[in-house]
Amino acid sequence: MRSLILCLMLATATMTTATAVSAAPATATADTRKAPVPVHYRTANIEGIDIFYREAGPADAPVVLLLHGFPTSSHMFRNLIPLLADRYHVIAPDYPGYGQSAAPDHEKFAYTFAGTTNIVDKLLDHLAVKSYAMYVMDYGAPVGYRLALKHPERVSGLIIQNGNAYDEGLKEFWDPIKTYWSDGSTKSREALNGLVTLETTKFQYTDGMEDVSRISPDNWVHDQALLDRPGNRDIQLDMLYDYRTNLPLYPDFQNFFRERKPPTLIIWGKNDYIFPEAGAHPYLRDLPNAEVHILNSGHFLLEEKLDVAAPLINDFLDRNIASK
Repeated sequence: MRSLILCLMLATATMTTATAVSAAPATATADTRKAPVPVHYRTANIEGIDIFYREAGPADAPVVLLLHGFPTSSHMFRNLIPLLADRYHVIAPDYPGYGQSAAPDHEKFAYTFAGTTNIVDKLLDHLAVKSYAMYVMDYGAPVGYRLALKHPERVSGLIIQNGNAYDEGLKEFWDPIKTYWSDGSTKSREALNGLVTLETTKFQYTDGMEDVSRISPDNWVHDQALLDRPGNRDIQLDMLYDYRTNLPLYPDFQNFFRERKPPTLIIWGKNDYIFPEAGAHPYLRDLPNAEVHILNSGHFLLEEKLDVAAPLINDFLDRNIASK
């Protein structure tokens, strides 16, 4: 009997050893998985204003500047940044009055696109950045294009996502805003209060999406909490009013495209009510070699189509920016 028990014990020990050996390769494979690139959350004082920015990637790599839209912040790029930062130095600022940047009272600080562009420009000087590819979206488009007019030689490439530079891109969503532009009245300003409500913020994230279940509610909860800060409504209405100053610059933006011919990738959510697909195609008049991808998505397409957009962006950067 003892011999039988010893034989069984030896057999069990052998089986356990064999199992441990066979499991080793799986453990080794798991250990070699690529860890996410760490993102740093920094603040710099630019002309007396604390400007928050996200930064990731090798310090000596080509810079990719991410410029956010309304009503969000660099938060909109939180999932994209780690997917770019293994090979690129990524910088994503929050404009004054947005995200984690300071928000001075609108009666003491002029919230304009010219002023916002100046702050971003000074931040890049502070970081000693002399060349960059720009991802521009929504408000980020006029900020980026104004930056390009100031330093055309610095722009190594453009990634354009639902950001306008042509009259064809401003349709019915803009009609009440155009009324405010035309008369500047208190009545017209007050008529725009709905644009900073939770209902509209949620609409911007969900309208036109192919699969709304992919859109995290954290987006509109996060953005609305910042919009609801005391005084922020006036900041947003000031910026909406100042948006009119971008339209006279459209010919200059378009001239920059024609003269400099930066490598350009256009990724556009075709169901966007705010910046509709009609605003995407005119770019080809001035950038005929631009790569265009119209996705079945809405305004904030990175929330739904990151799995489609990120490979397109990385491929574009690898072919056009990596060697610069």
